[in-house]
Amino acid sequence: MSAELRRGEHTISTDPDRFDVPAIHAYLTRSYWSPGIPRVTVERAIAHSLSFGLFHRDQQVGFARVVTDRATFAYLADVYVLEEHRGKGLSKWLLEAVLAHADLQGLRRFLLATRDAHGLYTRYGFKPLANPTRLMEILDPDVYRAG
Repeated sequence: MSAELRRGEHTISTDPDRFDVPAIHAYLTRSYWSPGIPRVTVERAIAHSLSFGLFHRDQQVGFARVVTDRATFAYLADVYVLEEHRGKGLSKWLLEAVLAHADLQGLRRFLLATRDAHGLYTRYGFKPLANPTRLMEILDPDVYRAG
């Protein structure tokens, strides 16, 4: 089930048929968190996530993806608004749409990782980990680099 929100010339949609995968891939491949990510990986991630496209008219100008079981846990990833569309409150609107989505209510834990947007996420209730010693990870920062 897809949802759509409108604000002036902008739309947020969860309909994967609207997503401009080449545009999403182009941004993600130059982002600090997924440099060089293969397109097939982006396609697979979108297919298995609850994703939100941000559009100006019909042009994809932003994106957010939530990895979730839709019952207890969610992880917010790949959030961006193109540079030329920033400063208009679109990232806040996108985040509000994500957090208001019916499938993301009543979760026990909602995580994200960010290098430089702590101020934005703090406004919406995200905080540093209450007990960081409980979380562990397997991290391969070079996974997308050609070997």
